[in-house]
Amino acid sequence: MEKEGLPEYSRSQLALRNGQDRPQIWVAYNSYIYDVSDSRLWKNGLHYEHWAGQDLTEELIDAPHSDTVFLKFEVIGILKG
Repeated sequence: MEKEGLPEYSRSQLALRNGQDRPQIWVAYNSYIYDVSDSRLWKNGLHYEHWAGQDLTEELIDAPHSDTVFLKFEVIGILKG
């Protein structure tokens, strides 16, 4: 996947896309930011015990699914730093 041409967002910008503060629901994984707004599993920015608007890279270790789940979603940016 190419990082070229994708906008960069800070952690604080990502945090605003939590389904509460703004209508967008975004999550980050391995430096990529995904738009999960259309997923019924992320309704209101909550997916089981995980909140949107944050980097879920470390949390995926405990998930009952693999990282291939992110293939369903559009990559909309890169997480800075």
